[in-house]
Amino acid sequence: MIDPRFYEALGPATVRALAPSGDIGGDAEREVTGVASAERAGPSDLCYFEPKGKSPAPLATAPAACVINPALAHLAPKAGALILTERPRAVFARLVPAVVRPRALGEAQIDPSAKLEEGVSVGVGAVIGANAQIGAGASIGANAVIGPGVAIGRRTRIGARASVAFALIGDDVNILAGAVIGEQGFGVAGDASGPVDVPHLGRVIIQDRVTIGANSCVDRGVFDDTVIGEDTKIDNLCHVAHNCQLGRGVLIAAFAGISGSTVVADGVTMGGRVGIADHRNIGKAATLAGGAAVFQDVPAGEVWSGYPAKPLRKWLREAAWLSRRAAGARDEGK
Repeated sequence: MIDPRFYEALGPATVRALAPSGDIGGDAEREVTGVASAERAGPSDLCYFEPKGKSPAPLATAPAACVINPALAHLAPKAGALILTERPRAVFARLVPAVVRPRALGEAQIDPSAKLEEGVSVGVGAVIGANAQIGAGASIGANAVIGPGVAIGRRTRIGARASVAFALIGDDVNILAGAVIGEQGFGVAGDASGPVDVPHLGRVIIQDRVTIGANSCVDRGVFDDTVIGEDTKIDNLCHVAHNCQLGRGVLIAAFAGISGSTVVADGVTMGGRVGIADHRNIGKAATLAGGAAVFQDVPAGEVWSGYPAKPLRKWLREAAWLSRRAAGARDEGK
């Protein structure tokens, strides 16, 4: 479900109005008031369905309308209407702005509906949006921007020029200067009209005692939440992409990047410049050495290194073997 604190519905709109020139199956007059993922879509929601695999299961939900490839239309038997297209994700992305939109900042520097508890400090030039909630003893740095509906816990510090939107922030969190929390992540779909940004309609959840370093970015989820667990510490200039789930006590050094929908378990340590591919799982208490490029799941407790990353001992053996081969080749060339 789209969080109404951060997004507002624009409907209702009929399926015919949303896709006037499209190929529509089912009830074209069915009204749509919201958007959701295919797995969670309700009777008033618009979704898209791009099943994978050779024998995909039918869609279990009953959305108001489903954007789907014509060859797969039989996999959405409960949908009120079908919008048929070869590029469901791109068409869905183009339709969403007619159904819901993010809530915008108002003209007031501190919106009258914002709720600030006792002892909140607001720096010069800071902006606080409608219905934001800020806990006792929190501080908002100069020129920081707190978006509509954002909740910030007690004693949390938001640094100068930081931006926080579409987010729920716990107690005793420290977000350093220039950090950007809750912006749209990188998702692009294409059709005959060209590339289009895929809307991100989720949130960011930052639990208690987390630190987010200066100029780091944590993107909101596409539909689900991006979550940063308790006591996690993220260095400067890091990036956590949409839908990532970071556990408790994760330590991330500077310049690390975690691609979308990756799960990082409790107690993981990442050295500087670590890069993790999307949809990976990093096991509990694993260690990723500096510069590691991770394209596979990493089992719990293991130490991985290299490009591409692999278990440390294997990487060291391969590096030693390569060094010997290179030395031998040099000797033969003398």
